[in-house]
Amino acid sequence: MADASDAEGLTVGQVSTRLGVTVRALHHWDEIGLARPSLRTAAGYRLYTAGDLERLHRIGVYRELGLGLDRIGALLDDSTTDVSGALRAQRAQVVERIDHLQRLGAGLDRMIEAHERGLLLTVEQQAAIFGPEWNPDWLAQARRHYGHTTQWTQYAERAAARGPEEWQAITDAVAGLDRALGEAMDAGVTPGSPEAHQLVERHREVFAAYFPLTRQMQVCLGRKYEADPEFAAHYDGIRPGLASWFRRIVDASARAHGIDPDTATWQETPGADGPDTATRQ
Repeated sequence: MADASDAEGLTVGQVSTRLGVTVRALHHWDEIGLARPSLRTAAGYRLYTAGDLERLHRIGVYRELGLGLDRIGALLDDSTTDVSGALRAQRAQVVERIDHLQRLGAGLDRMIEAHERGLLLTVEQQAAIFGPEWNPDWLAQARRHYGHTTQWTQYAERAAARGPEEWQAITDAVAGLDRALGEAMDAGVTPGSPEAHQLVERHREVFAAYFPLTRQMQVCLGRKYEADPEFAAHYDGIRPGLASWFRRIVDASARAHGIDPDTATWQETPGADGPDTATRQ
């Protein structure tokens, strides 16, 4: 490295200010041999020449394009390197990242919309999938009451990934469970029996399409089915007395798992304070 008077070249700090590169980065590039200052003062300070600045400028351009330092070194120092080919390869990677970010952005849009609306379906799609009893206003009511809860968040995040086909499959599973409950009641299945326990487990599995349901939460939900006029009308419309029968088989299953239904609470997770109205689906 040539010696220079203090009047020649630029110091690390001056280059940092001029090019907008940190002093730490300049020191690192010096250490790895990517961009070493050509001069030193008699006092040992590094000084960058005009040629050094040009190299640093090219490094900055390549870094902005996303190239790694090793690749940049090869482009600057290896005469056999195909610069155009390297830039084309980098462009292909950039296009892939842009595509990924666009998909990520679309996913975020869906997630935001799901949190705000609950369902990413048109009113016509909702009617076709959920049937004539479905009221689109239920979702707005549910968000007002439970939008701050963990369960609404879980519900929305599941909804964000679903289209009409997925919701149709869930609706079919719910309808199948409703039929199985009515048939079991007709057949005289008693609370506490193996058959009744299986139905309670099936209910929890089907319900997981909305959000995870603990056994204590299921007890609370069973009681809501019996006490809430709209829920009770739905289940009693399948079979008279089905809402109360379902509550009894849930209570019996809870007892079999060491849970006292009379003391069961919904608050199993922070912020959860009640069943989600959207479960009418």
